[in-house]
Order: sequence, then structure tokens, then C-alpha cells
Amino acid sequence: MTMNKPAAALDGIKVLDLSRVLAGPWCTQILADLGADVVKIERPGVGDDTRTWGPPFVKDADGNDTDQASYFTACNRNKRSVTIDMATPDGQALLRQMAAQADIVVENFKTGGLKQYGLDQESLRAANPRLIYCSVTGFGHDGPYAERAGYDLMIQAMTGMMSITGRPDDAPGGGPLRVGVALTDLFTGVYASTAILAALQVRDRTGEGQHIDMALLDVGMAILANQASAFLNTGKAPGRQGNTHPSLAPYQDFPTQDGAMLLAIGNNGQFARFCEACGHPEWASDARFATNTLRVKHRGVLIPMMEELTRTRTTAAWVTLLEDKAVPCGPINDIAQAFDDAQVKARGLAVTLPRDAGDGIASITGVASPLRLSATPPVLRHAPPALGQHTREVLAEMGVDTARFDALRAAGVV
Repeated sequence: MTMNKPAAALDGIKVLDLSRVLAGPWCTQILADLGADVVKIERPGVGDDTRTWGPPFVKDADGNDTDQASYFTACNRNKRSVTIDMATPDGQALLRQMAAQADIVVENFKTGGLKQYGLDQESLRAANPRLIYCSVTGFGHDGPYAERAGYDLMIQAMTGMMSITGRPDDAPGGGPLRVGVALTDLFTGVYASTAILAALQVRDRTGEGQHIDMALLDVGMAILANQASAFLNTGKAPGRQGNTHPSLAPYQDFPTQDGAMLLAIGNNGQFARFCEACGHPEWASDARFATNTLRVKHRGVLIPMMEELTRTRTTAAWVTLLEDKAVPCGPINDIAQAFDDAQVKARGLAVTLPRDAGDGIASITGVASPLRLSATPPVLRHAPPALGQHTREVLAEMGVDTARFDALRAAGVV
């Protein structure tokens, strides 16, 4: 991707980002990548919590660790950072002025937490009826848990996600596990951005904004997907089964001569082609394995037979053998190997952006937006910002002159 892009999908849309950590910032980064002007509000001198969530830390131009955690950079690209103390009357006035000019506000304070500052959705939407106000909380704005704080790990545990992640209790290393990233936060950010885009479409028709109530709990239940459907339609709660699939076989990891590989066989044709390629065509016509349902039923017989075979070749040899047979097969990479993959490189999925914030960090590398729009592709304007990097610039756009700015800074408001 280059720095010069045609008009982006959300050019002209202004977002006031009052969110911290991951779910809200993930949402606003999606909007920012699509071209919205996202102004991220942070506490003076402190900033977003994730700025200090390290190690690991971003390195300076000489390769030494800075005090800025890499976590923050994952979800704050393309934003402008402004420091304002919302606990002060002057800070509240500035934020209300921003909200009056904004199209979207995203916040993730506890239910009712912004009312004391006059920054709640009722107050801001009364002043700006076109405003789309998206709240992200752990449990939503009603129900017995509405006042509770919610965290991804807690939600993964509560929703049952951990009960279906990991190896069975009776297997070595068995027990519930969290997913390796904060999956519920990330999905909440994606769902929130989708809801915001829908609200923009409605506003185009009606001229009115609306309130969006996003809850990690709701999203955590939704992304149980087929596992939730299995329970709701059978009454039986699924359990953990490692890397195998409850409804497909063979669909799991297999040992190889030099490690392991992943086979993801989803239909009878793929299974028949695998059997032919590996020299056992009779498996495909075996009465125990002729259909997926039969293979699931008899996986206790089939999988050991396959494992004995898969150990006879290296992972690379298996991939080479099967890749032109339309049999899904691949290595189990670590993240370094994933970024070294030829297809990942061809798609340009690691993107380095220059940063000129005067803090010794010359550039920051992140993952490219996965949104590929032919006419209005994502834009890369700003590296993840330093704390308060754009405060003077944004306030000047609002009409705050130098004398007023200096007074606000002297008072600790900005």
C-alpha cells in the first residue's frame, strides 16, 4: 500500500473516540482505516491504559526499548491523539464542542459513567440529533449485571468459550483455555463498526442518529456460532476436544515426520482425493468412512490409521503432495513463520508507517487492514500516535487560539 490514496469510503466522517484498551479502539481503527477522521481522547500525562501494557515495547531508531508498549499500536493506527481532562469543566466543554461537530462518538465507560460530565448519549444527542453514539460495555445497559465491569477473559469464561477451547479433561494438558487473543473484544469492535455503518445509512434516510448498545457478553454468546446452535437445538452442551471438530472428520492436526500439519477435510470428495494421493483409496469406500457422518462416528478408528501414515512424510512433503489435489492442508505456523509466508508477503499484510512525533520512534509496523475495496480502499495516513501528538492541531481546528491553548495547558486541562 502507498501513502497516496483516492477518496476513502468514510471521507468527511468525524469520530470522537472516548474509548480505551481494545474493543472500542478496534472499532474506531476500522473506521479510521476506511477514511474517517478519528480523534482519540486520552488522559493528560497518562493516556490509554495499553500504552503501558508491556513488555514488549516499541523500539527506537537505535533498536532500544522505549517506554511505549506495542499493544497500543495494534488498534490505534490512523488516529489523532488529543489529551483532555474530562473531569474539568473546561475539558467537558471542549468535548461537548467536539461532539456537536462529530458524526460518531464511541465510548466504553461503565453504564452511566459519562453522565456526570454531560457526555452521556442523551445529553450529546440532544445537542446534535444527527450524532451516532456507540457505547461499549461488558454487559449492556440493562439487566442485573449492567453495573459490572466486563473484561474479555471474564466473558470468555462466562459465555462457555473456554469450555469448548482446549483439550478434554482426561487428555494430557486438558482443561479450559482462553483463546490466544482477546477474541470477544475484537469481535465486539467489528460488530460495533458494522452497527455504526448501518446507523450512518439510516441517518442518510432519516437525518437522525441513534444510540448503539454493544455488550461484550452479547457478542461472546453470538460468536459461539455452531456450538451455541448445537446446544440450543439438542439441549446437550458441547465439550472440549482439542483441535478436532465436533461435526467434521478428519479435520484436525496430524503428526508428521518433522512436526505437525493441519488437515481440514470438509467433504467426501476431499477425503477421496486425500486417500488416493496417500496410497489408500480403499479408505474412501470403506463402509465406516464413506460419509462425513460415518467418519465422525468412527473417528476413533480412522484417526489412528491416518496418524500412522502422516508420520511417514515431512510437513512440507504433505503440503506439496496435497496442494494441487484440492485437499486443504497446511503447516501449523508460529507468528514469525506466518509473516514469512509467501502469500502473507504477497498480500502485503505487514505495513510500516513513518512516525514523526519527536520521541525517537521513526516508524511502527502493523498488520494491514483486511478490507479490500476496489474503488475506496483503506487509507494509511498516520502511524499510531504519541500521547497528545495532535492536541494543538485539533484544538486549533476548533478555533482555540494560542493564548487560549496555553492557558488550558497551564491549567492541566489539556
